[in-house]
Amino acid sequence: MDRSSILFCAGSLVVCLGLAWIAFPFAAVDPEVIEMSNSAQPAELMPMIDVGKGFGELPAEELILYYVENPPAPPEAGVVAAPEVKFGGC
Repeated sequence: MDRSSILFCAGSLVVCLGLAWIAFPFAAVDPEVIEMSNSAQPAELMPMIDVGKGFGELPAEELILYYVENPPAPPEAGVVAAPEVKFGGC
């Protein structure tokens, strides 16, 4: 490699690391948010959840109670679930 290539690579690395150092505080999560995410929160404190499809926003407590009262049906014997389609590339 010649000298200009090495200087370009070194300069690019310095600029990228400098931008990352400057931008990290704006992208980092607050310590209070991390502390709250490590402990369970009551459903009453959770925000409204938009379920879409004409239902609008519902409280998390109502969604939890609906799931408890109406659990998903177990798979029927002999019925194979549809395979999950994944993009496999070329």
